[in-house]
Amino acid sequence: MPKKNAFYAQSGGVTSVINASAAGVIETARRHRGKIGKILAGRNGIIGALREELIDTSKETKANIAGLRHTPSGAFGSCRHKMKSFEENRAEYERLIEVFKAHDIGYFFYNGGGDSADTCHKVSQISKNLGYPIQAIHIPKTIDNDLPFTDNCPGFGSVAKYVAISTREAAMDIAAMCESSTKVFILETMGRHAGWIAAAGGLAAEQEGDAPHIILFPEIAFDEKKFLARVKRSVKRYGYCVIVASEGTAYKDGTFLSASGTTDAFGHAQLGGLAPRLAQMVKSELGYKYHWAVADYLQRSARHIASATDVEQAYALGEAAVEMAVAGKSAVMPTIERGKGKRYSWRIGEAPLDKVANVERTMPRNYITRDGFGITDLGREYLEPLIQGEDYPPYRKGMPQYVRLRNELVPRKLKKRFKV
Repeated sequence: MPKKNAFYAQSGGVTSVINASAAGVIETARRHRGKIGKILAGRNGIIGALREELIDTSKETKANIAGLRHTPSGAFGSCRHKMKSFEENRAEYERLIEVFKAHDIGYFFYNGGGDSADTCHKVSQISKNLGYPIQAIHIPKTIDNDLPFTDNCPGFGSVAKYVAISTREAAMDIAAMCESSTKVFILETMGRHAGWIAAAGGLAAEQEGDAPHIILFPEIAFDEKKFLARVKRSVKRYGYCVIVASEGTAYKDGTFLSASGTTDAFGHAQLGGLAPRLAQMVKSELGYKYHWAVADYLQRSARHIASATDVEQAYALGEAAVEMAVAGKSAVMPTIERGKGKRYSWRIGEAPLDKVANVERTMPRNYITRDGFGITDLGREYLEPLIQGEDYPPYRKGMPQYVRLRNELVPRKLKKRFKV
């Protein structure tokens, strides 16, 4: 069969290691020149395909592609565009085929989270619904760590490392000042329905009394009285209280403490403002002086302190996606499978996209302590290997040196423009 070009795109919130997956895809595809032609990247995700804005990665040097491995953010631009079903929006799928045909694209690699897996699965159905041959492979990425069938998700290990370190360092600051100043510190992390990121804060503790003294999980219904009682007890016992709170913390009826009343492009409730709300609760009921911080984009962009394990896995999954496509597979996602035994090991597996899409994996209850405010030994055993190792980017004049690609677009071949 004549070789086809490949399309690669990044989707959803970017991470400190998604570009490592991109490097894995591009470098591996370049090794398969007999089967894969050019690797075209979508400018701003799937939108780039719909608008026929395709970046020619062959214009990038080997050094720059290799440099993606230590560069955060999304080198080609990302998006939050949710494709509706084939029945609801046939025009988008027909447009994809127009672009794919015009640029001889036969491979589709989509790098993202749960919603991106859904998009990739829908694209894989083009072969059946519209008769255009396309091999679609989803490459997992999400700091939320909530995709099923994979031990963990690229992006999460580095966020976990950042949150754990930040919790420990902030706790040392509060401990030094609590006698005459701040007694409560709250760190708000991302995590809508799954508390994996907040749980990582628990790795900061090494012995009884170490921070964080309270972790708030979306999986555990928030009880204001129990929360305030625990804050009071921690201050009395240790002199201060450090709290790591997931933005998805909710009451028993499912109402988010931090719901803003708006939704994003995927229809998810926009969250934010949990930390100041908790802080005000502490101030009004207990009178303690407080400080709070929101990890927000800092946690997912902190490539300077990324987990070496995370970087390695992100690259390996991009590499595996290409190998799967070359082997003739489609509608699958490469996964990470944890090995058995005390010493951490992992290997690449795979999962069918129709089982992955629109499924969220939350924290197992046995990873959370009985009182709902901390992580168990089992939780620690799961989390610790994922933050291991340092993979520092190169530095110059005290600053990390990150790659900036040319991102040169291939010439358009279609006269028709498509509005997204």
